[in-house]
This record gives sequence, structure tokens and C-alpha cells, in this order.
Amino acid sequence: MNVQNTVNTTKVTQAASDWWRGGVIYQIYPRSFQDSNGDGIGDLKGITQRLGYIASLGVDAIWISPFFKSPMKDFGYDVSDYRDVDPMFGTMADFKELLDRAHGLELKVMIDLVLSHTSDQHPWFSESRSNRENEKSDWYVWADPKPDGTPPNNWLSIFGGSAWQWDSRRLQYYLHNFLTSQPDLNFHCPAVQDALLDVARFWLDLGVDGFRLDTINFYFHDKQLRDNPGLPMDQRNASIAPMVNPYNHQDHLFSKSQPENIAFLERLRALTDEYEGRACLGEVGDAQRGLEIMGEYTTGDKRMHTCYAFEFLEKRALTASYAKQVFDQLEDKAGDAWPCWAFSNHDVQRHATRWGLSDEAVRQHAVLMMCLRGSACLYQGEELGLPEADVAFEDLQDPYGIEFWPEFKGRDGCRTPMVWAAQDEQSGFSAGRPWLPVSPLQAERAVDRLEQDPNSMLRHYRRAIALRHAHPALMSGEQMQMTQIGPVLTFLRDAPTEQVFCAFNLGSDPAEVTLPDGKWHIIGEELGSVDGEGALSLDAAQFCLLARDKG
Repeated sequence: MNVQNTVNTTKVTQAASDWWRGGVIYQIYPRSFQDSNGDGIGDLKGITQRLGYIASLGVDAIWISPFFKSPMKDFGYDVSDYRDVDPMFGTMADFKELLDRAHGLELKVMIDLVLSHTSDQHPWFSESRSNRENEKSDWYVWADPKPDGTPPNNWLSIFGGSAWQWDSRRLQYYLHNFLTSQPDLNFHCPAVQDALLDVARFWLDLGVDGFRLDTINFYFHDKQLRDNPGLPMDQRNASIAPMVNPYNHQDHLFSKSQPENIAFLERLRALTDEYEGRACLGEVGDAQRGLEIMGEYTTGDKRMHTCYAFEFLEKRALTASYAKQVFDQLEDKAGDAWPCWAFSNHDVQRHATRWGLSDEAVRQHAVLMMCLRGSACLYQGEELGLPEADVAFEDLQDPYGIEFWPEFKGRDGCRTPMVWAAQDEQSGFSAGRPWLPVSPLQAERAVDRLEQDPNSMLRHYRRAIALRHAHPALMSGEQMQMTQIGPVLTFLRDAPTEQVFCAFNLGSDPAEVTLPDGKWHIIGEELGSVDGEGALSLDAAQFCLLARDKG
């Protein structure tokens, strides 16, 4: 093998409509990103103030978690008005200003549409529950009790207990896959589908570049309301709910992921395609069939552009053998699917803590994500290498954590405020008392401190993202010849103009890797890549990236 030491810094250009294919999306949790008015809660003006920082990372888009009107029982994922901004976050004028500023910085803006359910304060639900004869009587999932008064079936809520709540107005149960204050919409009702598509059109007309679609496989339920079967202990995992939650005891065959969903997703895609360069990113929440469903939802060009499942959001470490298993399953079940990968988000423990990673391993995992086939989601603060924050019980806000404490502490630890300035009050997040306490451990990694160090985690993430954008094979090429030998994962990325060979030692001990024959040049050397001839030894958390032209 002949290795040359050259670096390609040219950014790959691709069709504007395909920005999402291989794109890097930065998730913003608005409550915790930047507070502009001192009330301790992040807001839209705060996001706008920080868009220059986000653009400096080199990402393609932002995804903003819900900012719609809401009673905030689930922090915005319980919507009471899909067409307006909650005053907590600002005004519609603030959002338009954010949108214009982002577009001026060449950042796409995706918003988080929560279509599977609403708040119980939504006018639709107020009308639906008023009686059984009103125009929206079938807009939610209502069912009579069994003869003994118990719920119509055994479906469970992710937040614990039955998925059915009794309503004394209609003398029926309504379905809620999440909190009792989040009733599920009835997608079997055509008027519901039309109303939700009108919501999507409203935001597309406003100029958003796409949607992150919450719980995309929860839209439809089984019309016959059949019981879910039990799940053997050896098939249970904590990717969707913690193991202390009885939700894991069922195989959710009938409460979600129904075949009728495909037709609705195709309607949503057709609407999106009326607007140039828009994209749909779906969240697939299924512990047993996530990859299969992701494949179904992204196959062809009539469904979702991309989806992510929970395989790399689990507590299970991202080892070489597990990575290969995931991609083998993906190839088997959905070879032409376009996945989106995330290691952290607002619902799971930050991956630096969840996987017990050293800083060197966090750096390596960042490069790995930029090399895997698919799109990529980064969660705010991930680029700083933030660990999970430790939130005391008396400071908890998340009802999920309060319900299952202390075995499961909920999601507050990954939602604490972004740290901007190490020495400032509240680390620059707010002039007031924040809704969740700022983590002193995270404050040590504040943006201003890392900006001063040319070798910091923040600078490393910028270089990793730039590497992806510099190589068409990494952006949108095929993935080939994935192998796992001990702790080492290797694969090729292939594009019409180039190939890239990737090798990652995901173990804790040095390991040998055989390098491919041919004339290659090293890429990513500034990230810590190593080179060799024929074979080399990779230390723990080391990687090797090689490229060659195909011209």
C-alpha cells in the first residue's frame, strides 16, 4: 500500500434539494439553549442570538424542539395550538426573525411536529370530549369500557400505567400513549389527517425547511383494539423505556406501527414535495422493529426522506460487533433506506456518560458518526463533550423521572442549560434563575473556554464536520465491506469520484488492522488519524482514514 499525506478541504456541493442526504442537523432544546429576557427559560430570541455560533460548527440545519402553545406538562410535546408560538418562547415575529437570520447564514430550519397526540387543552379535544355527537367526536381514540368497567385492552403508556384514561363526560376511555394529558389523535378519521396536513402546510408556507416528526410510528392504532402480546424477558430492552417501566413487558404490535401509516406518510411527503428543498425526518420509537420500520418509512422517494431509530441511543455501548450487527440488520431489512444517526438527544442520557467514554473516545465517536452512511443529528452541547448533569430530586421537572425515581432519573440530566461562558452567572445562559440548575461540571466545558484551545473538543467537532463535507463519499456515498475483527470496525465509503477507507478501534486495548492495497492518501490527520504501511496497530479510541480518487 502506498500512502500519501494530503488533506482535502474543499466542501462538497450537491443539489439544494438533497441537503438532507448526509447533512448534519443540530438539535436545539429551546428551553435550555439561551434565555434572552432573564426569566430563566430559553427562547426564540436567544436562539437567534446564537445562530452565528451554530453556523460556525459547519452544520447544515437546525432542528428546534417544540415551541408551540402548550400547557407544558411535557415541555411542549403537548401542543394546544399548532399555529402559534407559546409566549414562554416569544412571538411569531420572533420566529420569523429566527428563520430569516438562519437562512442568511445558510442554515436550514426544521421544526418539531408532534402529530400523534395533542394536549388535553387543545380546542379539538375540548370539543371531542364534550359529547359523542359533535363534529370532532371521533378525532381522538375513544372506547367503551369492558363490562367490568376496566379499560378496553391491555395497552400501556410509556410514562407508566395504562394507556387509557376514563373521561366522565363521555363515559368512555381515551387513549394516551404518553401522559394522561396527551390524548392520542385518531388517524383513522380522514378529517384528522387533513387538519394535520394543513398544519404542515402552514409552516411550509412560512418558510421552514422541513420537519422532525415526533413518534412517527405512533400515528395509527389497531382499529380492533386487540391486546398486545407479552414479551419474553430475553427480548426486552431499555431503548424506548427504562427497564423499571412495565411498558417493556409488551410487544407493541397493535398500539403503534400499523400498516395504514404508510399511506399517511406518503400524503405528507407529497405535500412536502410541493415545496423545493424541504425534508422530513422521522423518529421511530420501537424497541423490537425499529430498523425494519425505519426502512419501510424511508424506502423509495414517496415516503420520509430519512428516519432515525434508537439503536445508537441505547445504553448498550457502540462496540464494533454491535455496529456491524446494526448495519447487517439494516442491509437485510432495508438496504436502500436512508438512516439518520444520533448518539444523544433530549430524551436519553448524554452518550459521553451513557457509554462511559473518555474524551479521546468521544472524539473518536464524533468522527465515526461523520463517516457512517446516513444523515447525522448532534444534540446541543454534544460538541463540547458534555457529560450528563446530576440533577437533585428536588430540582426535577420531568414527570417521567419523578414517576420512576430513583431507579430512573428521567430526562432532566440531558436538558440542563447550555454553557456559554465559564465565569459568567449561570454560565451565560440566563441573567435569572434557570428552570433547571446549570451543571458546575458542564460549566468547565463552556464555549468561551473551549474556543480558546485549538485542540479542544469544540474545535475537533468543527474539523470532523468539515471532513464530512469535504468528501462526497462520506456525505452521500454507499457503504461497503463492513468488517469487525475484535474491537476494530472497518468499512469503505464509495462515491463515483472517490473511495474512503475507515478503521476505528472501539475497544479498550490496542488492536491490529490490515490496510487495503492500492494508492491511498491520509485524510483527517488533524483529527488524530494515524497512518501505516500494510498493517498498523490502533490504540484504544484511535482511527485511520484513507482516501483515493477513482478518476
